[in-house]
Amino acid sequence: MRIGLDIGGTKTDAVAIGAGGRELARVRRASGFGADQVVGCAEEAVREVVRRTGGRLTDVTGVGVGIPGVVDAATGRVRHAVNLGVAEVPLADLLSKRLGAAVIVENDVKAASLGAWHLLRLTGSAALLNVGTGLSAGIVVGGRVWRGPRGTAGEIGHAPIDPAGVACSCGQTGCLETLASGSAIARMWRTDAALPAVELFDRADAGEAAAMRVRGVFVDGVAQAVRMLVLSVDVETIVIGGGLSGLGERLQTPLREVFHHWAAASPFLASLDLPGRTRLLPAGTPAAAVGAAMLGTVPQFA
Repeated sequence: MRIGLDIGGTKTDAVAIGAGGRELARVRRASGFGADQVVGCAEEAVREVVRRTGGRLTDVTGVGVGIPGVVDAATGRVRHAVNLGVAEVPLADLLSKRLGAAVIVENDVKAASLGAWHLLRLTGSAALLNVGTGLSAGIVVGGRVWRGPRGTAGEIGHAPIDPAGVACSCGQTGCLETLASGSAIARMWRTDAALPAVELFDRADAGEAAAMRVRGVFVDGVAQAVRMLVLSVDVETIVIGGGLSGLGERLQTPLREVFHHWAAASPFLASLDLPGRTRLLPAGTPAAAVGAAMLGTVPQFA
């Protein structure tokens, strides 16, 4: 069996994958904070999911890990995973020594893109557009992750689109992430609500003008991200994932309206069939964990 881990800011999902990609078991644990706790919790999650299969660690042929931050895929070293309190940690080496199995580490969005490609039975090329606190994409071609020579392929959230826009956390101005992300909603829609995006869409559905304006900016930003992926790498399918994909049809319906509006004004954009190439990742899909487990099954490329 292979094990996949999705290490998030608050939780770690582990999945055991058997022959033919069949899911054998799944567990969820707290991620911990700081390098030592993150590594320890990851080890415990692997041991627990293996126990649930009725197997042993010696049955594990490899472990894949998806984690936020800057990942050196060649060495498995992770840097700047700030939500986990990790400045730098040689995650692959440490976890491999504890488990006695080979460990591959990848950025969580890239791992999720591979998981979506397998779970949704996609073919050819695809991208997972992760709309969460930030905005980024993972690109898969023929079942292999495309990272680019420096690992930045798909980092479209930091493509500046508005020279007069607001400052981005990356140091640039007017990046796409400042319009189409959870952090963008939090900036544009000030609220004490536990789920700002849900409140925003609720208020917009009720006809509140300010909410409708902010929702329009956000949805248009997501649409621009889809268009950018199609125009830059021409992937056949774009899957929208991340926390805000949980809005479901409340996001997809106005997104399609933007696409149709563009198509009516541009025969070129109409020919790209953006509505037909875009879909939502089903809620609860363990894309990052499954993708992490699949990392060692097909050689990946830069």
